[in-house]
Amino acid sequence: MPRKNRELKAEYRKLGFTEAKRGGKGSHSKWTHPLLPTLTIVLSGRDGDDAEPYQERDLRNAMEQLREVS
Repeated sequence: MPRKNRELKAEYRKLGFTEAKRGGKGSHSKWTHPLLPTLTIVLSGRDGDDAEPYQERDLRNAMEQLREVS
């Protein structure tokens, strides 16, 4: 069973990402990290929606990039 978008958002928060005040349009939200200024993650969908495979992949890639920087 895929994770929910709210779980991905919680994971991004734990990693130190912050949601942009003026996020995306509609159900989209933008996430940035101070150590990765060129990386912007856009999550689409409401909190209760199932996460798409590409969203899970984006999270794994962001985690790997943070490991390389730290």
